[in-house]
Amino acid sequence: MRKLRGGQTRETRKQKQERREENQKIQQQLKTIVLPICGVVFLCIVAYVFLKTRPRFEELDCVQEH
Repeated sequence: MRKLRGGQTRETRKQKQERREENQKIQQQLKTIVLPICGVVFLCIVAYVFLKTRPRFEELDCVQEH
């Protein structure tokens, strides 16, 4: 195996295939773990903001009486 500049050896086909498989595993984990967690966090934030900003029944009664 010839050496490249900087003293690194060239990647073999097996190493290249292993690297590709590892990258595919990482992409799969991204889709199955990270994205659902981000979705749940986003929905929790939306629900919190919705519940904190909606008018309360007591406030509506005061507005309608005046």
